[in-house]
Amino acid sequence: MEPKIIDTHAHVNSEKFDDDRAETIERAQMAGIEAIVNMGDTMESSQTCMELSREFSCCYAGVGIHPEEAFPLTEADLAQLAQWADHDKVVAIGEIGLDYYWEKDQEKRQLQREIFIKQLDLARQLDMPVCIHNREAHGDTMNIIKAEGRGIRGVLHCFSGSLEMARELVKMGWYIGVDGPLTFKNAAKLPEIVQELPLEALLVETDCPYMAPVPMRGKRNEPAYVKNVVEKIAQLRNMSFEEIAEQTTRNAKNLYTKLS
Repeated sequence: MEPKIIDTHAHVNSEKFDDDRAETIERAQMAGIEAIVNMGDTMESSQTCMELSREFSCCYAGVGIHPEEAFPLTEADLAQLAQWADHDKVVAIGEIGLDYYWEKDQEKRQLQREIFIKQLDLARQLDMPVCIHNREAHGDTMNIIKAEGRGIRGVLHCFSGSLEMARELVKMGWYIGVDGPLTFKNAAKLPEIVQELPLEALLVETDCPYMAPVPMRGKRNEPAYVKNVVEKIAQLRNMSFEEIAEQTTRNAKNLYTKLS
């Protein structure tokens, strides 16, 4: 029997799945995907992710505000996120973080930092792990994690930083999320990072519907394709598919304890 795999970061709530959401989830289960964690990026999508977790037994949720969707969070917004986080299938505050790739306006970047810190503080109060989005904002992301992330565990999803940054995060007890780009020809530093880090620090994810792995690159990504990421890690580390699947599933349950 094939080992079970957890897609630790998905967006099956996306409109790209409106025509075949149930079938997509069924395909994932047929492919041996034990659980799918759908991450919210707005208040609305966070609620949808939570509702999907009620509808489908294999679905879990993160709730949070993505940096690209940043708005001044009120106490009422934070209270609503906290209420959702209390649900038994909401496993994280996420996805939260910084994105300077799209956002060049300094005031809006400052707003991103402010709501990132507010949501880290919420996670600490709730004793919840976090899922962090970091794009072209490595320095500020690390500074905020060090200053505001004490006592919090989490993952830098779709990791795009350096090996040194990854090692620093792992020393702090954090996880590194690995997606489809690992399979791309232009994967840059990621293959080396996957080879060098302790296997106990890696999580596998799709970030579907985005960034489908080879050989599906360019198509809509879906949770079943997380197996291709597992296969690539196994190849890079000269280990079996089963070993990678089992350890990354264990890692997911260590971080997101409600999955256990």
